[in-house]
Amino acid sequence: MHQYLDGDLSREDEQTLKVHLQTCPACQTYFQELVQTEAIVKSASLIVAPNNFTNQVMARLPREKSRIGIQRWFRNHPMLIAVSLFLVLMAGSMVNMWNDDQRFSYTKQPNLIVENDTVIVPQGEVVTGDVTVKNGNIKIEGKVDGNVTVINGEKYLASAGAVTGDVKEIDKMFEWIWYKMKESGKLVVDFIGKE
Repeated sequence: MHQYLDGDLSREDEQTLKVHLQTCPACQTYFQELVQTEAIVKSASLIVAPNNFTNQVMARLPREKSRIGIQRWFRNHPMLIAVSLFLVLMAGSMVNMWNDDQRFSYTKQPNLIVENDTVIVPQGEVVTGDVTVKNGNIKIEGKVDGNVTVINGEKYLASAGAVTGDVKEIDKMFEWIWYKMKESGKLVVDFIGKE
């Protein structure tokens, strides 16, 4: 029957089919169903969906749960998630370091005097090397042959006080972060230079 409908049946087989269909009611019913199905399929190509058909179908679909939408977004943007997570962790680490770095400390150098939270370079004394004071003050009456860095504190230079290097005051978090980055860079350069 299928070969007949497709036009692939020889004349002899076509005659045999026609004779059989006249004598077999079950095959007649089946053949008529095939003919009707073929007619429906051929006529379906002429049917055109309305312009807004897709939008109407999409509007009738149930709404997606927000949790599923978020999960899909995470799956589609893994690099953005990784970068965001890295930035959050780095910010947390920096805030933690900032909070941990709130204790008074200073660079141990000979000839320095410490009174409460003030580091003093006495008059007539020369300190060779860099001096860093965290969460305290520095009073320079003598000479510092190097850089002076004061983090969250103040510097006082007496009239006779002298510093041969740079004098930096760091009292804001971003300045402190920049200072930490430069210090880390110096450590890396020193480490690479030793190898």
